[in-house]
Amino acid sequence: MIKKYDKILYDALIEKGIVSKEKLNSLIREMEALGHDLSHVLIKSGAVPEKEILKIFSEKIGLICVDIRTLSINKSVLEKVPVKIAAYYKFLPIDIKDRVLTIAASAPLEIKTQDEIRAQLGYDIDVILACQADISDGLKKYYGFATETLEKISMDAVRSESYVGEAAQESVEDIEKLAGDASVIKLVNQIILEAYRKRATDIHIEPYRQKLSLRYRIDGLLYDANVPHEIKNFLNAIISRIKIMSNLNIVERRLPQDGRAVVKVQEQVLDLRISTLPTPYGESVVIRILPAQMLYSLEKLGLSKMNLQIFEKLIQRPHGIIFVTGPTGSGKTTSLYACLNRINTKERKIITLEDPVEYEMSGITQIQVMPEIGLDFARGLRSVLRHDPDVIMVGEVRDLETADIAIRVALTGHLVLSTLHTNDAASGITRLVDIGVEPYLIVSSVEAFIAQRLIRLICPDCKYEDKTTPVEVEDLIAKDLGLKSKDIKVFRGKGCINCNHTGFYGRTAIYELLLLDDAMKDLILKKASSNQINKIARTKGMKTIRQDGWGKVINGLTTPEEVMNITLNKEHSSAANITELVSDSEAADAISASAVPDHRAYSRLEKSINLRYRIFKSRQELIERGFTPEELSVTKDISGAGLLFVSVEALPVDSILELTIELPDGEKPIECLAKVLRVEDVEKEKNYNIAVCFLDITSSGRARMNKYVVGETE
Repeated sequence: MIKKYDKILYDALIEKGIVSKEKLNSLIREMEALGHDLSHVLIKSGAVPEKEILKIFSEKIGLICVDIRTLSINKSVLEKVPVKIAAYYKFLPIDIKDRVLTIAASAPLEIKTQDEIRAQLGYDIDVILACQADISDGLKKYYGFATETLEKISMDAVRSESYVGEAAQESVEDIEKLAGDASVIKLVNQIILEAYRKRATDIHIEPYRQKLSLRYRIDGLLYDANVPHEIKNFLNAIISRIKIMSNLNIVERRLPQDGRAVVKVQEQVLDLRISTLPTPYGESVVIRILPAQMLYSLEKLGLSKMNLQIFEKLIQRPHGIIFVTGPTGSGKTTSLYACLNRINTKERKIITLEDPVEYEMSGITQIQVMPEIGLDFARGLRSVLRHDPDVIMVGEVRDLETADIAIRVALTGHLVLSTLHTNDAASGITRLVDIGVEPYLIVSSVEAFIAQRLIRLICPDCKYEDKTTPVEVEDLIAKDLGLKSKDIKVFRGKGCINCNHTGFYGRTAIYELLLLDDAMKDLILKKASSNQINKIARTKGMKTIRQDGWGKVINGLTTPEEVMNITLNKEHSSAANITELVSDSEAADAISASAVPDHRAYSRLEKSINLRYRIFKSRQELIERGFTPEELSVTKDISGAGLLFVSVEALPVDSILELTIELPDGEKPIECLAKVLRVEDVEKEKNYNIAVCFLDITSSGRARMNKYVVGETE
């Protein structure tokens, strides 16, 4: 017998002519066979969109339809409704008022269902409508994505193994059985699936004294996963399951272990690289998530049109070495894979030496180096030559032996691709010289050094033009690119559901290409410094990483802060080089608090002014080391160029701060970026004086600051 709400939906669909009667009758028969609601069958078959069904119920029954993604649910409401009840009946509690519980469901609830909920919770029920996917996401967001699964796992079986010290030999068998339990398997699968859905590249499972931290690295930054506090009781079960997946020893908990597993998520096959480390409170696990197949092409790397053409010409050369440089996690290997993918044809024999093999590529012979058995890069290179390769990729040049063999391989008619860990392209030359490579070998074999970094992209769903960008920042971009300030447009992301309210979605690379022409080769033979090489290369048209980043800023792909965060240290490595953002007199004023007052461009006032600061550059790294994200403080002296304030933290020199200065003039606080120039230890490990120089303070803000200082000193 057809249910009440199914009949209402059936009649409305025929009345509106959305679905034919014959099609509906066929779906009714399917509904009765499966025991589902008509709305479920309609949505599953694709006959009617879910939003259209909700609209019909709203019109015919008078129920309100809401987008629960825009709602904020009070924690006290969630505490009154156990997750097992909400998950079982597939609703999300929204509000409690006068003993009436408002819940969001994807379809009207039958009276019997409402009575069951009322009996279990003790509240009258008021139903509103929302999409089922939004309800599921809401349950994960507010309760934690694995809460229901955790409740199904036996607490007693895990508590007996809560601490490493209790891991006696006779209890290992029980842990292994628990790791194979369906609930634990589901829990680990949920952790991996949630990471994939959030576009995470790494999963961090970190045990502490009273908690277990689960974090995802998304677009280069770590974010806490919303999981119940009780997950700490299941640490050993989770780790044992992960070890079984990756063929690691579940008994060994005192030594680090590395393993690998392959899983399938939806239609995507993922390669998981697992690493464990022993800690005082259990094993810490990091899972690197890689697609099993290479997904990037040269066009998708973020190369400008000019750089793409240069890349194409470089990788088509018959011999020589191309070095890609940058720190760990800057996308060097991905760029090399994209190059190999472009030149991978049946006419070429390509062999790679990697540690580890990150992507599987058809038609390419890939070798995993294993130093523990003597197969390092140098020995692998010698053996590779006997296999008649045309192109060789060496994962990394770490020592003189590997560099020397790679160079000699290039000189004998092979194209070699490899990586170096340096901050810029020019530093790659000095790095090779430092490890012992003769300059004449570098100029004879190396074709180019390519430096790269990764920057976050603005979320396309919440992107907007920011017309409040400080003039100084626009002037700096214009100066670096040789443009007019009026031509500079800056975009940002407001933050939305799609980007997890960060304003960023995805990453791209910025590049610096140093080609070794005759002028560069002469400098190398003369053993010129990297600064000299970089300077000459810029006069010959080389675009720095920073300039490439500015290009992506004016194209609306990223923000100035992202580019400054990546490139500031290289191009402004000391307080003396800060003159690109402030004048010489301002820099001198900010750097030297003991300078003669008459020689300063701005007057200085010794007075306590309230301010707030937080780390801007490398913020996540510093927070992990114990620094607070935002702190209140007071100044000791101020000027139009910089200030001195008190801090309980020894902030790193050259770090970038976001300042909010509350001048007592009744106007809006001054907000700007500042660079730490000097740290004075006032009271050892308790108090510090921090001297900073303003970076992007607006003209009006600087004028207000100077006016206040001058007024007070007079």
